[in-house]
Amino acid sequence: MKLRIKKNDIVRVITGKDKGKSGKVLKVNTGTGRIIIEKINFVKRHTKPTQKVQQGGILEKEAPVNISKVMLICNKCGKPTRVKIGVMKEGNKKVRVCRKCSEMIDEK
Repeated sequence: MKLRIKKNDIVRVITGKDKGKSGKVLKVNTGTGRIIIEKINFVKRHTKPTQKVQQGGILEKEAPVNISKVMLICNKCGKPTRVKIGVMKEGNKKVRVCRKCSEMIDEK
C-alpha cells in the first residue's frame, strides 16, 4: 500500500470523535494503513505493574487511526490538502505536492 503520509508530518483529523484536531504523526503502519497521531484518539488501558511500568492502573495512550480519516496539512498555505506526486525541476526526484497551492511539501 502506497501512503502519502509520513512520520513527523502534521495532519488534521476529518472524521470521528477527534474531528478538527491536528497533530504530528508518530508512527505509520503501511501493512494495515493506520497511523498513530500525537495526542489524538486517546484510549484507556488497564495495566498490571511490571518491571517496565512500576505502577499499574489505568493509563492513557494514543490508538491507531485509519489513514483515510486524516488529511495532510500543507506547510505553506496551512490548509488540509490532498497530495499528488510531482517531479523536482532539478534532480528528477519525486516529491509530494500540495493540490491547493502547488507547493512542494517536502524536499529530500
